[in-house]
Amino acid sequence: MESDSNTQPKLVGALVSGISVLRYLSANKSPLGVTQVARDLNINPSTCFNLLRTLVHEGLVVFTPETKTYQIGLGLVEIAHSALNSASLVRMIQPLLDDISKENQVTMTLWHKIPGERVMLIANAGSGGVISIHMSIGQRLPYFVGALGRCFAAFSGMSKQQLKSAYSRIRIENPAPFDEWYESLEEVRKSKCAVDEGNFSRGFTTISSPVFGADGMPLMTISAVAVSAQLDPAKRERVINSVIKAAATVTAAIQGTRADGTAA
Repeated sequence: MESDSNTQPKLVGALVSGISVLRYLSANKSPLGVTQVARDLNINPSTCFNLLRTLVHEGLVVFTPETKTYQIGLGLVEIAHSALNSASLVRMIQPLLDDISKENQVTMTLWHKIPGERVMLIANAGSGGVISIHMSIGQRLPYFVGALGRCFAAFSGMSKQQLKSAYSRIRIENPAPFDEWYESLEEVRKSKCAVDEGNFSRGFTTISSPVFGADGMPLMTISAVAVSAQLDPAKRERVINSVIKAAATVTAAIQGTRADGTAA
């Protein structure tokens, strides 16, 4: 039954409180504990805990056991990916970058495609190791440079001649011969992962995997950067698997599917 305009709608209290919690977490840059959330929203602590636990179960909120704190999760993208802006998306991806960086002692980066055959660094996570690789947010690189460039090139739909023309304009430290670079793109298409060992910068290895937008085209890449001498075969394989999994998770969230490609 429809109510008239002068009738106060009957709201579901638990749902209103849950949405308030989501909005509150979205407005805060740092993860928060249940006590602070309950206090600031004037919600009973026990009720607040149950709301947060439910939101974690549904994938809308992420819980960090070490700090007993909560923050917005990637599940929100599945609900409202069409309304997302890049800033909120970065905040949801950041925990994935942090986890891979911490577990493998590598620097993690997130690159976004921008106009003019360029990509821009929009998020990163430092390894905290003795040797630290620093890159500044907002840094820009040519579209097809390094491992991330192979990811964009492999799914660009461009002809070999178009790719050769674009590749010839790239200025890097130790470029691979074009034919070798071009042939590597087929493996990138199969594995959804690219590895650059010393071409972009001597002594460094970069591992990248593409994140696909709703249109099925690469939107950004998740990349790991490490000193090549510190990347033994076992660690290299772990990082590759972690980067591929993270990119697949973000792609699924953006496209509203599961990580295996089936409908959510």
